[in-house]
Amino acid sequence: MITLPIYNTEGKEVGTIELNSAVFDGTVNKDAIYQAIVEYRANQRKGLASTKTRGEVSGGGRKPWRQKGTGRARVGSTRSPLWRHGGVVFGPHPRDFSYNLPQKIKSLALKSILNARIEEGKFIVLDELKLENAKTKEAEKIFFNLKIDSKKMKPRSVLFLSDKLSDKLRLALRNIEFLSLSFAKDTNAYEVTSSQKIIITKDGLSELTNRLINKKSLDC
Repeated sequence: MITLPIYNTEGKEVGTIELNSAVFDGTVNKDAIYQAIVEYRANQRKGLASTKTRGEVSGGGRKPWRQKGTGRARVGSTRSPLWRHGGVVFGPHPRDFSYNLPQKIKSLALKSILNARIEEGKFIVLDELKLENAKTKEAEKIFFNLKIDSKKMKPRSVLFLSDKLSDKLRLALRNIEFLSLSFAKDTNAYEVTSSQKIIITKDGLSELTNRLINKKSLDC
């Protein structure tokens, strides 16, 4: 059973938590992670690229010249794909790239990337996150106490997962460049994979664990 320390907003260890071995068993399935990421990115594609065939391009109704006797190649329309301003052969048309993975693979992918982040030491459990004032400076102090160097972090490379987010907390956190916010019950494998560090509240970790054990809907 994996045991992790719990930190407060001052960066001090205030206790420990034993992770549920049904979820956090150290198993990392790279194939499942790969499939979940490919599916997520495919579902983000708009598929709006569009070209016109010779039948859709305007004009070209009259035959440019007679069939024989001119010495030139025979042609029936100025909108032939061989001509400038003509139609496109086998060009792209609007399509839907989305598809759904089996629920078990999504669940396995999320479990795997969480286990990988714990193994790498990039998983921090926070007791709770409360602010007296909706000030970004106050919020930044908390991450400084947790030894997160904002200068080394890429934009949106720290993922903060919580069970709830008050309006005051959102106002304080939204201007921190390296931070992205999400609910623990809604996170997915792509979101966790694209983050260098994961910070999760104790209650958020409980919700996430219950979600994976109960195999609820996983939008990876």
